Amino acid sequence: MPGDRNRPDGAPWHALAVDRVLAALDTSAEGLSNAEASARQARYGPNRLTLQQPASLTEIVAGQLRSVIVFLLLGAVVVSLLFGDRVEAAAIAAVLVINTVLGVVTELRARRAIEGLLALDVPYASAIRDGHLRVINAIDLVPGDVIELSAGRQVPADARLIHSVDLRADEAPLTGESFPVEKTPEPILTDDALLAERVNMIYKGTVVLSGLGRALVTATGAATEVGRIGTLVGSVRIEKTPLERRLDTLGGHLVWIACGVAALVAGLGALQGMPVHVVIETAIALAVAAVPEALPAVATIALAVGVHRMARRQALVRRLPAVESLGSTTVVCTDKTRTLTSGEMTVVRVWTADRDVSLDGSDTNAIRDAAVVHLLEAAALASRPAAEAGSQPRAAGGDPVDIAMLRAADAAGIDLPRLIADRPKVGELPFSSERKLMASFHRQGNETVAYVKGAPRAILAISRRIAGPDIERDLDDAGRAELVDGNNRLAREGLRVLAVASGPVTSTAEASLTDLTFNGLVGLEDPPAANVRQTIARLRGAGLRTVMLTGDQQLTAEAIGRKLGLLDPDQRAIDGRALDRMSPDELSAAVAQVAAFSRITPEHKLRIVQSLQARGEIVAMLGDGVNDAAALKQANVGVAMGVRGTDVAKQAASIVLGDDRFETIAAAVEEGRIIFDNIRKFVFYLFSCNVAEILVLLCAGLAGLPLPLLPLQLLWLNLVTDTFPALALAMEPAESDVMTRPPRQPQEAILSGPFLTSVFAYASLITISTLAAFLWALQTSAAHASTVAFMTLGLAQTAHLGNARSERPVLRPGRAAANRFALGGAAISVALQLTAALVPPLAALLHLTPLGAADWIVIVTLALLPAVIGQSVKLVRSRQNAAAGSFPAARR
Repeated sequence: MPGDRNRPDGAPWHALAVDRVLAALDTSAEGLSNAEASARQARYGPNRLTLQQPASLTEIVAGQLRSVIVFLLLGAVVVSLLFGDRVEAAAIAAVLVINTVLGVVTELRARRAIEGLLALDVPYASAIRDGHLRVINAIDLVPGDVIELSAGRQVPADARLIHSVDLRADEAPLTGESFPVEKTPEPILTDDALLAERVNMIYKGTVVLSGLGRALVTATGAATEVGRIGTLVGSVRIEKTPLERRLDTLGGHLVWIACGVAALVAGLGALQGMPVHVVIETAIALAVAAVPEALPAVATIALAVGVHRMARRQALVRRLPAVESLGSTTVVCTDKTRTLTSGEMTVVRVWTADRDVSLDGSDTNAIRDAAVVHLLEAAALASRPAAEAGSQPRAAGGDPVDIAMLRAADAAGIDLPRLIADRPKVGELPFSSERKLMASFHRQGNETVAYVKGAPRAILAISRRIAGPDIERDLDDAGRAELVDGNNRLAREGLRVLAVASGPVTSTAEASLTDLTFNGLVGLEDPPAANVRQTIARLRGAGLRTVMLTGDQQLTAEAIGRKLGLLDPDQRAIDGRALDRMSPDELSAAVAQVAAFSRITPEHKLRIVQSLQARGEIVAMLGDGVNDAAALKQANVGVAMGVRGTDVAKQAASIVLGDDRFETIAAAVEEGRIIFDNIRKFVFYLFSCNVAEILVLLCAGLAGLPLPLLPLQLLWLNLVTDTFPALALAMEPAESDVMTRPPRQPQEAILSGPFLTSVFAYASLITISTLAAFLWALQTSAAHASTVAFMTLGLAQTAHLGNARSERPVLRPGRAAANRFALGGAAISVALQLTAALVPPLAALLHLTPLGAADWIVIVTLALLPAVIGQSVKLVRSRQNAAAGSFPAARR
């Protein structure tokens, strides 16, 4: 069916001759009429990608409220209203509103920013309509249109070539191949030819690097290869992040804790003969006390802080929880081309008649060797130079190979403008896939000299001798075998190998290219990007595996993998064809061991990510191409490149890197770990305080004592005094071992055994201090004792902030002041507590009595005792660990 990727009989377009494609699409090489194009557009629709629609405001708000803890707090609001506790209901509702507004505003800001990065379609196309070449809106293209292609233009639709001259395309965003693809209409390919091998097809979203061409549109919009991947992306369901799962689990536990505490307190109150309304109010207050109301807000703020920090590091976060997900990551899967590598080809080896020189920068004199300069002069003249005085060498049409040749010549000290002026160009033979070479003809004295570069075997076939500055000999069978062996050695290193030859000719015709002199071989690579190897090593030190997924050949993947430290010398990459033959179990075993996969398709990438996730891994996926989009969306956190990344990749990802640097990933992982550490710190702080409140009431109730705290006092402590210190913990700086400890186990809960032990230990210290103050003041009156207990508990919780900030002591001035927000939060908390006691209207509302000097001495002494004990214990442990030469992981 026209417009589909295949004909009705199932034969793909690349397997058909041009005349059969024209017949199948019911068109001609002269294109369509405007009337026919309009009729077809009504049938096939506009040539536009339909990508995922952004979430509506209602959906964003609903997403913020979709949490067990939020549901529990909403329930508490309803119950409080039913029993007339409007102040309590309003306070809890205010926390929920603040949390929701923060989350919504952050997501809307991220969405607006990402929309600014998206330009989804090619705006214009050159098409033949009514027999004339016209510039039309690309959205109006239909199957059967004939389009014209030229250097520097983006391809507007999938199309079968019908004519081309020196046409090359950059298909890296679609296939992952790092080198330009030579395009020609001539070959009739097999049905199962891979996308990267379909040289007679051109695809939407790729870029023409050089040459000219005409092509017959075979698919538009969603029927294109880009659209097919978009459909694959749409089929991927977004999973909850580790943080979301942990907080939901925590919320489920809190439901039972709150209900159990409320029932127990109600039972104790009834046994003691307390009034029913007091029993109910206290039960509600304790149920609320069992739940840290500030947790959703503080978690959102912690993530928002991480988003702000990442934005300063050129990373735009589209989904808040994705920041923390990076902190949980165990495997980083990454595209190679333009992610691990620079995306710019570089000459790194040259092989001449008597030289084999590495140009990797280790020997600054190597590139100025006479044999190297001689070879690079010939390569530059065969490369379409357009050099200007005082400027960097560049290549017409932007061909990466020509750019690499010119840059190497410039680095060798060759004066390109003078070279071109001394040897003026008189003709050119463009590259074609049939001849596998290009030739540039230059006037040199009274002769015409051809400079040729291309595939080594093609150049060898037209060469009769090999020469350099110091040697020249005829090429016999042994010499040709030596050249083939040199080519194979460079190819095994993963380099793209081109041969260069030159010699006088009788004309500028192809037939004159005989009896040339073989100048040598040039090895090119797409080099690793800056700091990538160091970043991979840093991730490894943090316990993260890095897995490379590339569309390049196996040798290229292995060479890059070894240079980056991903592969040992004896390790191999797995080819995509081998991947197709693997069972799920075999693939699972492979992904657990292998660090590089080559010849990978979008489906392969998706399978690999899914297989890793099935093994319990938390996967981050990095990419920039359309071929990465499905894997980006499937991964626990997808990271797209913002500068060179395709629009589809950016929309599928959770994080977009504004600077395209791989090393930003390590910074993001560090930030994610800091965020989770800080979430654990404020969960620890809030739970310690809340458990202390529960224990104070339970212990007093079991001992038959009056209630030390009234419901409104509990609410004050829970919503006012606790909140500001907890918020400050979201700003806590990184622990020193944050990037030297292994990743957290994906199944690890926030409320782990050691964590709960630590919570109850510190809560018990606060409880003992509070009850001691209560019993001391009970000699006067129950109301006075309640006031003393309230003040002691509030100040003890504030002082406990120092214990929550770190596993290590925070006694040193520098460490104590490292988080100025903690100092500010503590000051606000103390000020609010003093205000409650000293401002008569507020004191009356909270049922507080005046306090004397002796009361304040007892309150301050007992309130500081838990913090002093905690810091003393941490100091002893810190010295013991220092003596042992190690520190434990900074987690409870």
